[in-house]
Amino acid sequence: MTGFFYLSASVAVLATVLFVLATNAIHALLNLIVSFLAIALILLLLGAPFAAALEVIIYAGAVMVLFVFVIMMLQVGPDAAEQERRWMGSRVWWAPAILALILVAEMGILVGTGAVTAESGPRRVGPEEVGLVLLGPYVLGVELASILLLPGILGAYYLGRRRREKP
Repeated sequence: MTGFFYLSASVAVLATVLFVLATNAIHALLNLIVSFLAIALILLLLGAPFAAALEVIIYAGAVMVLFVFVIMMLQVGPDAAEQERRWMGSRVWWAPAILALILVAEMGILVGTGAVTAESGPRRVGPEEVGLVLLGPYVLGVELASILLLPGILGAYYLGRRRREKP
Protein backbone atom coordinates (compact mmCIF):
# COMPACT_ATOMS: atom_id res chain seq x y z
CA MET A 1 0.00 0.00 0.00
CA THR A 2 2.87 2.37 0.72
CA GLY A 3 4.18 1.91 -2.80
CA PHE A 4 0.80 2.82 -4.27
CA PHE A 5 0.68 5.89 -2.04
CA TYR A 6 4.06 7.08 -3.31
CA LEU A 7 3.12 6.31 -6.91
CA SER A 8 -0.08 8.36 -6.58
CA ALA A 9 1.81 11.15 -4.86
CA SER A 10 4.40 11.17 -7.67
CA VAL A 11 1.67 11.37 -10.30
CA ALA A 12 0.00 14.22 -8.38
CA VAL A 13 3.24 16.18 -8.09
CA LEU A 14 4.19 15.60 -11.73
CA ALA A 15 0.73 16.56 -13.00
CA THR A 16 0.76 19.68 -10.83
CA VAL A 17 4.19 20.71 -12.14
CA LEU A 18 2.94 20.17 -15.71
CA PHE A 19 -0.12 22.26 -14.81
CA VAL A 20 2.03 25.15 -13.62
CA LEU A 21 4.38 24.97 -16.61
CA ALA A 22 1.66 24.65 -19.27
CA THR A 23 1.57 27.55 -21.71
CA ASN A 24 -2.07 27.23 -22.71
CA ALA A 25 -5.16 26.82 -20.62
CA ILE A 26 -6.45 23.54 -22.07
CA HIS A 27 -3.16 21.73 -21.38
CA ALA A 28 -3.15 23.13 -17.86
CA LEU A 29 -6.72 21.96 -17.20
CA LEU A 30 -5.99 18.42 -18.39
CA ASN A 31 -3.03 18.17 -16.04
CA LEU A 32 -5.02 19.70 -13.17
CA ILE A 33 -7.75 17.07 -13.61
CA VAL A 34 -5.14 14.30 -13.42
CA SER A 35 -3.70 15.92 -10.30
CA PHE A 36 -7.14 16.01 -8.66
CA LEU A 37 -7.72 12.35 -9.52
CA ALA A 38 -4.36 11.40 -8.02
CA ILE A 39 -5.22 13.29 -4.84
CA ALA A 40 -8.55 11.44 -4.70
CA LEU A 41 -6.70 8.12 -4.94
CA ILE A 42 -4.38 9.22 -2.13
CA LEU A 43 -7.40 10.07 0.01
CA LEU A 44 -8.86 6.64 -0.75
CA LEU A 45 -5.61 4.96 0.26
CA LEU A 46 -5.62 6.92 3.52
CA GLY A 47 -9.05 5.52 4.40
CA ALA A 48 -11.23 8.49 3.49
CA PRO A 49 -13.54 7.23 0.73
CA PHE A 50 -16.06 10.03 1.25
CA ALA A 51 -13.37 12.71 0.91
CA ALA A 52 -12.08 10.92 -2.21
CA ALA A 53 -15.55 10.93 -3.73
CA LEU A 54 -15.96 14.61 -2.91
CA GLU A 55 -12.58 15.33 -4.52
CA VAL A 56 -13.71 13.70 -7.76
CA ILE A 57 -17.22 15.13 -7.77
CA ILE A 58 -16.47 18.67 -6.67
CA TYR A 59 -12.98 19.41 -7.95
CA ALA A 60 -12.39 17.10 -10.90
CA GLY A 61 -16.03 17.48 -11.94
CA ALA A 62 -17.76 20.72 -11.07
CA VAL A 63 -14.81 23.10 -10.74
CA MET A 64 -13.24 21.84 -13.98
CA VAL A 65 -16.54 22.37 -15.82
CA LEU A 66 -16.56 25.92 -14.46
CA PHE A 67 -12.99 26.46 -15.69
CA VAL A 68 -13.88 25.08 -19.13
CA PHE A 69 -16.84 27.48 -19.36
CA VAL A 70 -14.62 30.41 -18.40
CA ILE A 71 -12.09 29.41 -21.06
CA MET A 72 -14.89 29.09 -23.58
CA MET A 73 -16.06 32.61 -22.70
CA LEU A 74 -12.55 34.02 -23.06
CA GLN A 75 -11.90 32.33 -26.43
CA VAL A 76 -14.74 33.95 -28.34
CA GLY A 77 -14.28 34.96 -31.95
CA PRO A 78 -13.87 33.63 -35.48
CA ASP A 79 -10.34 32.36 -34.83
CA ALA A 80 -11.41 30.34 -31.78
CA ALA A 81 -12.33 27.21 -33.76
CA GLU A 82 -8.96 27.08 -35.53
CA GLN A 83 -7.11 27.73 -32.28
CA GLU A 84 -9.09 24.96 -30.56
CA ARG A 85 -8.20 22.53 -33.37
CA ARG A 86 -4.52 23.34 -32.90
CA TRP A 87 -4.76 22.94 -29.11
CA MET A 88 -6.57 19.62 -29.23
CA GLY A 89 -3.99 17.77 -31.33
CA SER A 90 -2.70 14.38 -30.29
CA ARG A 91 0.42 15.75 -28.60
CA VAL A 92 -1.76 17.63 -26.09
CA TRP A 93 -3.08 14.41 -24.60
CA TRP A 94 0.04 12.28 -24.12
CA ALA A 95 1.20 13.46 -20.67
CA PRO A 96 -2.24 13.53 -18.98
CA ALA A 97 -3.19 10.26 -20.67
CA ILE A 98 -0.09 8.43 -19.42
CA LEU A 99 -0.55 9.79 -15.89
CA ALA A 100 -4.25 8.90 -15.91
CA LEU A 101 -3.46 5.36 -17.14
CA ILE A 102 -1.04 4.94 -14.25
CA LEU A 103 -3.83 5.94 -11.84
CA VAL A 104 -6.37 3.63 -13.51
CA ALA A 105 -3.97 0.69 -13.38
CA GLU A 106 -3.18 1.42 -9.74
CA MET A 107 -6.87 1.64 -8.86
CA GLY A 108 -7.58 -1.61 -10.71
CA ILE A 109 -4.83 -3.41 -8.83
CA LEU A 110 -6.00 -2.05 -5.48
CA VAL A 111 -9.65 -2.95 -6.05
CA GLY A 112 -8.80 -6.31 -7.64
CA THR A 113 -6.65 -7.43 -4.71
CA GLY A 114 -9.12 -6.15 -2.14
CA ALA A 115 -6.58 -3.78 -0.60
CA VAL A 116 -9.04 -0.88 -0.60
CA THR A 117 -12.36 -1.54 1.08
CA ALA A 118 -14.82 0.54 3.05
CA GLU A 119 -13.11 -0.58 6.25
CA SER A 120 -9.54 0.23 5.15
CA GLY A 121 -7.82 3.10 6.85
CA PRO A 122 -7.73 4.40 10.39
CA ARG A 123 -11.46 5.12 10.82
CA ARG A 124 -14.51 5.31 8.64
CA VAL A 125 -16.04 8.79 8.45
CA GLY A 126 -19.51 9.19 7.02
CA PRO A 127 -21.21 12.13 5.36
CA GLU A 128 -23.05 13.07 8.54
CA GLU A 129 -19.82 13.56 10.48
CA VAL A 130 -18.28 15.59 7.65
CA GLY A 131 -21.38 17.79 7.44
CA LEU A 132 -21.39 18.37 11.18
CA VAL A 133 -17.75 19.43 11.11
CA LEU A 134 -18.11 21.66 8.04
CA LEU A 135 -21.29 23.32 9.26
CA GLY A 136 -20.16 23.41 12.88
CA PRO A 137 -16.83 24.95 13.82
CA TYR A 138 -15.76 25.62 10.19
CA VAL A 139 -18.98 27.18 8.88
CA LEU A 140 -17.37 30.61 8.53
CA GLY A 141 -14.54 29.26 6.37
CA VAL A 142 -16.93 27.30 4.15
CA GLU A 143 -19.17 30.34 3.65
CA LEU A 144 -16.21 32.63 2.94
CA ALA A 145 -14.92 30.21 0.32
CA SER A 146 -18.33 30.12 -1.37
CA ILE A 147 -18.54 33.93 -1.31
CA LEU A 148 -15.10 34.18 -2.95
CA LEU A 149 -16.20 32.08 -5.93
CA LEU A 150 -18.84 34.59 -7.05
CA PRO A 151 -16.49 37.56 -7.68
CA GLY A 152 -14.14 35.21 -9.54
CA ILE A 153 -16.93 34.13 -11.88
CA LEU A 154 -18.13 37.70 -12.37
CA GLY A 155 -14.58 38.92 -13.01
CA ALA A 156 -14.01 36.19 -15.61
CA TYR A 157 -17.27 37.10 -17.31
CA TYR A 158 -16.39 40.79 -17.31
CA LEU A 159 -12.95 40.14 -18.81
CA GLY A 160 -14.31 37.72 -21.39
CA ARG A 161 -17.33 39.62 -22.63
CA ARG A 162 -17.28 41.52 -25.87
CA ARG A 163 -17.97 45.19 -25.89
CA ARG A 164 -20.71 46.21 -28.27
CA GLU A 165 -19.87 49.06 -30.54
CA LYS A 166 -22.41 51.78 -31.03
CA PRO A 167 -23.76 52.05 -34.60
